[in-house]
Amino acid sequence: MSDELNTNSGQVPAPRDDSGEVIGVRKGMFGADNGGDTSGYGGLVRTVTLPGPTSRPYGGWFDEVADELEGALEEQDLLPGSAIEKTVVDRGEITFFIAREHLVQVARTLRDDPALRFELCTGVSGVHYLGDKGRELHAVYHLRSLTHGRLIRLEVSAPDSDPHIPSLVAVYPTNDWHERETYDFFGLIFDGHPALTRIMMPDDWQGFPQRKDYPLGGIAVEYKGAQIPAPDQRRSYS
Repeated sequence: MSDELNTNSGQVPAPRDDSGEVIGVRKGMFGADNGGDTSGYGGLVRTVTLPGPTSRPYGGWFDEVADELEGALEEQDLLPGSAIEKTVVDRGEITFFIAREHLVQVARTLRDDPALRFELCTGVSGVHYLGDKGRELHAVYHLRSLTHGRLIRLEVSAPDSDPHIPSLVAVYPTNDWHERETYDFFGLIFDGHPALTRIMMPDDWQGFPQRKDYPLGGIAVEYKGAQIPAPDQRRSYS
């Protein structure tokens, strides 16, 4: 691994500071609120905080990448402030939060600009933040530059009411199945995908199982002809 990827000398990630945007409060460890939490963490109260924007300088090669990306976008008559909503450096990693309407142009610039050359996208993952009102659904992309030995992250958000994000398959063809999986589990619709169909769940499945508001249990599972009770019927705490 390139030394440039190791921005922290220690093995433990640096702690987060208290700045950022609080989007919710969690109680307990596993979300049980009916007396069924046997973990011993039932009295735990934690705020859910998304990191806030980072001020310059970012440190190391992060500034070089940010400068080159902003300059390349300006050359295409796209104001960086319109495409990049914020830049976050957290725990030794840099994330560019991109407005969804400019995602394809930003990704193509990151891939093609000689000073950037992020040739590989290792996939897209979905995240569902119920408390992040108006941008509940997030898509997270990890981009790697094989030329320069660097790794960055792009993050794009969309509201539950309009879960559309442009597909990056035309820029990074390997995203084909990753976008299908994210659609399947989170309901994010990747506009322009060549065949956006379910990849893990049955075609007629209702709902998106990895959303935070998806019901737990209640669905019986058939395994090799045997009927297994739904999770909420297998055991209970008294």
